[in-house]
Amino acid sequence: MAFSVTQCRLLKIFLLISSLFQISLAGRLLSEVVQEQPQLLKYHNGPLLSGKITVNLIWYGNFKPSERAIISDLVTSVSSSAPQTSQPSVATWWKTTEKYYHLTSKKATLSLSLGKQILDENCSLGKSLKNEQIVELASKGDQKNAINVVLTAADVAVEGFCMSRCGTHGSAVGSAQGTKHSKFAYIWVGNSETQCPGQCAWPFHQPIYGPQSPPLVAPNNNVGLDGMVINLASLLAGTATNPFGNGYFQGPAEAPLEAASACPGVYGKGAYPGYAGNLLVDPTTGASYNAHGDNGRKYLLPALYDPATSSCSTLV
Repeated sequence: MAFSVTQCRLLKIFLLISSLFQISLAGRLLSEVVQEQPQLLKYHNGPLLSGKITVNLIWYGNFKPSERAIISDLVTSVSSSAPQTSQPSVATWWKTTEKYYHLTSKKATLSLSLGKQILDENCSLGKSLKNEQIVELASKGDQKNAINVVLTAADVAVEGFCMSRCGTHGSAVGSAQGTKHSKFAYIWVGNSETQCPGQCAWPFHQPIYGPQSPPLVAPNNNVGLDGMVINLASLLAGTATNPFGNGYFQGPAEAPLEAASACPGVYGKGAYPGYAGNLLVDPTTGASYNAHGDNGRKYLLPALYDPATSSCSTLV
């Protein structure tokens, strides 16, 4: 089962288009440019992702080492247990997901760590991928206690990419271990820089629909990768809180609103359609961000729905 950032957005877009604009269990949708009043996310009694989970990165296509470092530093920033001297931090942002665990009867916890990085630079399955091929690529990572993240390069087309989604998360059955088959979670995110930056890399590119405002300067000086950071962060939150389609979400299970997709287009306080909110600005580069990460990184991360306050929570 898979859910995408885009499907959720498209559903929102459809509902909002009469007035004005992620396929994963929790996907980042194309409608993220639009801000909606958040709804209460319902718990559907399924398991949340818990225990020690490795995040494996499967790079499909051409990515420079500097680009891969942007994503790997994000993952280590989420999982960092060391006190962050620079605030607000990625680790602080991630703590909102912990509140979902406190609401369940099992009181489980989740600990993420960066696992393997697998390179498929020659695009072994071609440059036009179907959904089942995304799962096939995700299967290259560990199939137990893992989130396998497939990241496709800017020249790789993926079914539904730009048309209905910017990324996807879901789960698949792993190889048999004895008499049992384990499930593993997976995420797919595409680099939209040349295909649809106005849809999947806003606010670092002019939006295709809705209110028009100047694009923000990307904190890592890479519109495509900084857009992938936003989508991956959204899908990581959805994977943790709704890994198998029966965790926390609102609306239809095929296109759910999840922890991040319930707060579309919100990155800072004061956000409204076409405006990401009041963000921090790097005085040297002019880049907009709201979180500090490992190795001196700066990131722009989406608001998360806070179940304790029934509102969208932002770092700034």
